[in-house]
Amino acid sequence: MNSETRTEQLLDAFATLADTLVAGYDVLELLQTLVENCRDLLDIDSAGILLANTHGELEVVASTSEANTLIEIMQLDADAGPCLDCFRTRAVVSLPDVSVDSARWAQFTATALAQGIHSVYAIPLRLRETTIGTLNLMRNTVGELNRYDIRAAQALADVATIGILQERTIRDASTVRDQLQRALSSRIVIEQAKGVVAETANLSMDAAFSLIRHYARTERMTLGTVAQRLVAGQLRF
Repeated sequence: MNSETRTEQLLDAFATLADTLVAGYDVLELLQTLVENCRDLLDIDSAGILLANTHGELEVVASTSEANTLIEIMQLDADAGPCLDCFRTRAVVSLPDVSVDSARWAQFTATALAQGIHSVYAIPLRLRETTIGTLNLMRNTVGELNRYDIRAAQALADVATIGILQERTIRDASTVRDQLQRALSSRIVIEQAKGVVAETANLSMDAAFSLIRHYARTERMTLGTVAQRLVAGQLRF
């Protein structure tokens, strides 16, 4: 991808994110769009988001691959890993070689390497003193993420964070927490829908999600709505 094409696509990505910042936007759609933009435009192989629920506990809410999801779930189960450190310290965590910290995060290292992930870059989703989650970028090769991609990822993360937290200017905090919780609940249904499509269409989980995502975009429906219809048997691919 040449620099001009990449610049144009980054502008399109910001425009797409900005389009979601309207009344009635869907948080899950916003975050899924964010990770897909990162995967497609940055020098990474997958991206995911951990989002804090109403109790302040992190959950996987968006991901571009099953490998990414598995690594993030493992960190949550072990209560340890670079992405959790990012959330707790509210600071970027760069891990250019996951094997270097094998003693510190043994379970994370083993799972990451088993999934072919060799470097991780985690960015806090925060605005001033408020942190709502982390954007986690993963690569199949060892090495630092270049500074241009870091700046682009941080800017995309900032737009998404502002998009979520701006609700506090027009609604009370409890409404925002409810909205975030709905996004987390929708993700559970989406995982169920991926299983349904994978089984009925004989596809991998990643391919099943791509099909669901494509249908939602084509029909101008939210991921959550499409997933609910698939799980309920009201929709078949």
